[in-house]
Amino acid sequence: MSRPGGPVDPHELRAAVEAVRPWLAGDPRRPARPVLAAAVRLSLRTLAQDAPGRSVEVRVPPFAAVQCVEGPRHTRGTPPNVVETDPLTWLELATGAVTWAQALADGRISASGSRADLSAHLPLLRL
Repeated sequence: MSRPGGPVDPHELRAAVEAVRPWLAGDPRRPARPVLAAAVRLSLRTLAQDAPGRSVEVRVPPFAAVQCVEGPRHTRGTPPNVVETDPLTWLELATGAVTWAQALADGRISASGSRADLSAHLPLLRL
């Protein structure tokens, strides 16, 4: 199992995302909160690991937020580059089920700041 601050085990990430796969494929039954939280948190940690830095804050309430992407670091208050989305959209982006451009055009992502485009870092894995 991955340590909270350590590198994400790719097998653990895949298992966590596979556990929510039916929901991502359209099953209306939302996964149990701990199952969904694990998929969101591990995928966000993978993003932070793959795109290290502190210039963009990615938020997927209510589960987690990470800072990532190289560039100027913010130290106080709301960062200038913020991405926020819901768990379903985030996991669809993380798995390539939807593109950044599609989700942005559909209003499923709130992205502010010149570095808030994560398209170069997605998807994180393909199902």
